[in-house]
Amino acid sequence: MYRIAVALLVFLSVVLSLPALADGHESTIADIVVASAEAEQPEFTTLLAAVSAADPSILAALSNPEAELTVFAPTDAAFAALAEALGDEAFGAILSEEGTPRLNEILLYHVVAGAVGSADVVAALESRMTDDMGHVSVPVVTLSGQDLDIAGVMGDDGLDLGAGITIAEANLVLETLDIEASNGVIHVIDAVIVPELRSIADIVVELAGGEEPEFTTLLTAVGAADPAVLELLADPAAAVTVFAPVDAAFAAVEGLDEIVADTGLLTTILQYHVFPGTVYSFQLGDLVDDMGQAAVAMANGSEATISVSDMGVMIDGANILLDLVDIEASNGVIHVIDAVIVPGA
Repeated sequence: MYRIAVALLVFLSVVLSLPALADGHESTIADIVVASAEAEQPEFTTLLAAVSAADPSILAALSNPEAELTVFAPTDAAFAALAEALGDEAFGAILSEEGTPRLNEILLYHVVAGAVGSADVVAALESRMTDDMGHVSVPVVTLSGQDLDIAGVMGDDGLDLGAGITIAEANLVLETLDIEASNGVIHVIDAVIVPELRSIADIVVELAGGEEPEFTTLLTAVGAADPAVLELLADPAAAVTVFAPVDAAFAAVEGLDEIVADTGLLTTILQYHVFPGTVYSFQLGDLVDDMGQAAVAMANGSEATISVSDMGVMIDGANILLDLVDIEASNGVIHVIDAVIVPGA
């Protein structure tokens, strides 16, 4: 905590030298970004350009005095590094009108609901269990709907700030913590964090065609079902959780060829593997009751049972493979299961 206090003092000395930012408590997050971009030593100029090019709702959210948001704000150098990695043409396309949906996803991936200060981040990390290397992380769901990990390293006396704190693949810049605004807080990061931009349908197709193919039967089944199934999995505006059976699970189903040939039955079964809403593995425990069970309505209208116990997590009679959960997509998340589940089975 001492290092955080020192970092805050360093940042405060910088902020007080910029009159436009000295009244952060009276300025919204949008006001602070604009003021910084127009300062004598400008910062956030590319962030401002990106917000201006995105859907107007994003600027409205950052300007809303009633909002409570946390923004992880990439520096101009961070955006320059992304432009170099992608190439100027590809980077420019993201900022173009045609690239706006992708830009929206990227920007919203940098925003979390609620004002989360540095002390809150440290407290959350110090409350978690470490792995064998002393690493600790906290998953956080962003306004894009996708989650990211805030991570650090634990030392003998608590969180080792000398090792840094990461926000996904970016480093939190400890010298510029807690830029307070009237509607939240800004933390500066040294890289642009990019969410998964592929849809669930894209990921299934890619994995089915990989060197070690998986989901080949799932892909065949989706292609044989009512087109509405594929449309949902490809819909960029969807937010769904797919419990995806492995190929071996389909191989164990008796009469699979007859099921695939029956479009209505096949569609019902596939929709029974889709939950309307994005639920990550760390949120599954929040769904269940004191008995460790929850009935959830699936996309076909039937209820499936999720159960959490010391033996693992299941949906109906299928095990959710905990080493293959949280496969993120732009329109939801995939959890892999070891059996095909059937409504009413």
